[in-house]
Amino acid sequence: MSLPAQPPPGVAPTVPVSPVADGGAGRPAAPGWAPAVQPMAPVPSRGRDRRLVWSVVVGAAVVGVAASLVLSLVVGKDDGRKPATAAASVTPTPSARPTEASESPTGTGSPSPSVSAPPTGYELRHDTEGFRIAVPEGWSRSTVDSSYGIAVVSYRSPDREHRLQVYQVAEDSPDASFELYLSAETPKPDGFRELGLTDLDDGRFTGARLEYLAGRIGGEPDVGTWHVVDERFVAPDGNIYAVASYGPDSDGRDDELAQLTTAVDWFCPPDTLCDADPDVD
Repeated sequence: MSLPAQPPPGVAPTVPVSPVADGGAGRPAAPGWAPAVQPMAPVPSRGRDRRLVWSVVVGAAVVGVAASLVLSLVVGKDDGRKPATAAASVTPTPSARPTEASESPTGTGSPSPSVSAPPTGYELRHDTEGFRIAVPEGWSRSTVDSSYGIAVVSYRSPDREHRLQVYQVAEDSPDASFELYLSAETPKPDGFRELGLTDLDDGRFTGARLEYLAGRIGGEPDVGTWHVVDERFVAPDGNIYAVASYGPDSDGRDDELAQLTTAVDWFCPPDTLCDADPDVD
């Protein structure tokens, strides 16, 4: 549930084209790399279902006769993969983005009453960057600038030992983004060890998930070894985003994956009308 066109583990004050993952804080990220304050990404989990519904309604009046066309695309997910975005065939419908006046001190607005509730222990956040996401209750929010797309947004647990990072990827595909991150040219956090890179493409959903371990991450507490799960995917608006989950490896690896999958299940990109309830199990 932990990088790519933003900075990697270790928070960077300014993220270049795409955040870049590195082993220290303050290092700008390179295009498509993991945010400087984040480790790498995790391996896909299976056995969960999600559904993303888009609705596009076109109305036309002809000689006093009103005609309307409603196109609905519902995609399910099998084998642990999320629904395809099909952004090319559907025009995103602008959604009401929270205004600064309506935002809470944590940078989020109040969820719409029509939106179903996420799993117990999680809450929906309508971020000022325009996206919707589900994160554990009580987590704080912070951001660093990025030279590409939305700012790099981090949600942290009260003890700061768990983090969810969200950012936009500059590369033209999730695979290209991870290829760049894993290349020798991209600096890695100390103690970096890849656990697995999984291709989540299934003809409907396009994405990949990287799971790895890392040592000390700049700007983050010393928890020993960090366990990171980083998923990069094509969202309903046709853009590529990353959601990375970080946590101590000492307390097991299930919590990072659970936080990541819940966040991605409920993710809705800026200016896009998504189903109020992703219908996940």
